[in-house]
Amino acid sequence: MQGVASRLLVPSTAKKGDVIEVKTIIMHPMDSGYSKDQNGKTIPREIIETFSAAYNGKQVFKMQLQPSISSNPFVSFFMKAEQSGTLELTWVDQDGSVYKNQAQITVT
Repeated sequence: MQGVASRLLVPSTAKKGDVIEVKTIIMHPMDSGYSKDQNGKTIPREIIETFSAAYNGKQVFKMQLQPSISSNPFVSFFMKAEQSGTLELTWVDQDGSVYKNQAQITVT
């Protein structure tokens, strides 16, 4: 799938020890393989299977996605900001495609 876009909303700054909310959405059809198009033809299965988040290289969140997840999945989770660094989000599609997004967080 080409042109997959994602959005990431995370505070750019936090105080040491703050619990911050991370919100993200990825534009993806998440076709279950059970739906049909207007001509009655089955739309092939196409889903993101895993989503994970790493902060300075250490995994802080991971989830498995299933065909029942709606298109353009929105994910929100909380994490503790202990030091400045990079938050990297990774989505892995069933076909092996990997989509990434990242943000810098400055901890004071």
